[in-house]
Amino acid sequence: MSRTVETSRPPAEARALGARLGLVVLVSVPAFLIVALLAVAVEGAWAPLHRLDGSASDHMHRLAVAHPAWVTAMSVVSNVGSPTVMRTLVGLLAVVLWIRHARRLALWAAATIAGGALIDVVLKAAVGRARPHFSNPVALASGGSFPSGHAFTATLGAGVLLLWALPLLSTRGRIAAWIVAVLVPLAVGVSRVALGVHWVSDVVGGWLLGAGLLALTAAAFESWRQERGLGRAHPVTEGVDPEDTHVAAHSDEAAAHSEEVAARSDESGQR
Repeated sequence: MSRTVETSRPPAEARALGARLGLVVLVSVPAFLIVALLAVAVEGAWAPLHRLDGSASDHMHRLAVAHPAWVTAMSVVSNVGSPTVMRTLVGLLAVVLWIRHARRLALWAAATIAGGALIDVVLKAAVGRARPHFSNPVALASGGSFPSGHAFTATLGAGVLLLWALPLLSTRGRIAAWIVAVLVPLAVGVSRVALGVHWVSDVVGGWLLGAGLLALTAAAFESWRQERGLGRAHPVTEGVDPEDTHVAAHSDEAAAHSEEVAARSDESGQR
């Protein structure tokens, strides 16, 4: 007697769970692990890391001292991509989304950027690393050095804005948006080393921390969506909540349609 082996695709719930685990296992866990190792290396004054950071900082400082225009450009990049600017942008986005009835997405954006701000403060205080010091600095900054708050928040902020905007873009637009979302934190991180206010390992830690936290909150948000019976979202192409993004984008049209229907009803009633 022969037996027929039936093959079928895994249920939607299993595929969705696999996607969430993929974000956590492939992005968040490695990122957080490397950040933890960097923190231990910083605390233990690991010689290879110390030499790498010192060499890169000295080289970038010599470049900055010799080229004032480079310092000006890096200062502009640093200021535009500062934590204050990034948090303000995401905060304004969350307010607009809330007003336009995309409240799931608004809560995710606000929670992600606020969580990042808290983690930044706690880690800086816990590690307590001193910033680079030069006899003729081209820029100054206060507070702890590890991780770079600029690199961390730029990665997080650019990621939140990207995952909100993706459903509204064409294929080419999505590619361009991904490129911008990578280049912005990259440029901001480089600017902090160029200005002599962070070590290279501070910036790398900030980038990894931002990517890891973004992936973690996106996975948690996807679980929240699944609990409410919404379809699976593909973050790379669709963002974290395509339904809410479209609700916010078309809320004016919906309101106008409702007003038009109400006006027609009033006219019919008067007749």
